[in-house]
Amino acid sequence: MNEMAKLSGFEHLEHIDIPLPKEAATELFFQTDEDDERMWMPIGDNVWIRPLLFNVVQGTWCNIVKAKGAGLVGRHRHPAPVLGFTLEGTWGYLEGDWIGRAGSFVYEPAGETHTLVVHPDEGYMKVLFHNMGPILYVDEKGEQTGYEDVFTRIEMYKKHCESNGLGEAFVDNICR
Repeated sequence: MNEMAKLSGFEHLEHIDIPLPKEAATELFFQTDEDDERMWMPIGDNVWIRPLLFNVVQGTWCNIVKAKGAGLVGRHRHPAPVLGFTLEGTWGYLEGDWIGRAGSFVYEPAGETHTLVVHPDEGYMKVLFHNMGPILYVDEKGEQTGYEDVFTRIEMYKKHCESNGLGEAFVDNICR
């Protein structure tokens, strides 16, 4: 019997044992509370990401972004939607009319261009983002200057993990 089935009030429920289809990816579960700081990859001044999942089949990724002080992620455009949930702190977009605070949710539609910054109310942020496609970096006129997709993110994170002793296998474990 697994840990969940042992919980009081659930003992009477029958445990089902239906195997995953052989073609299915395996489940991914881990705790992040006690993360080794090496798992956080710097992506700018005072800005770090902690990748949680790289989905190479759909070209998506899920990560936590944290920033402090004058944290600025940079101006970028999303050709696919992004979901964000604020875990801590305050943040927003220079082009937006809202301030993200702990517990707030944002849906960013495909085509949105914005500049993510830490709001000075608390001076830091930690946000869970699910990127459903690439990020296109743009200049002040909206002209593309660069891009990141799931594969460039994996490559960057592998280099980061290799350089700090975590190794490529650490990254391979969060790829599905």
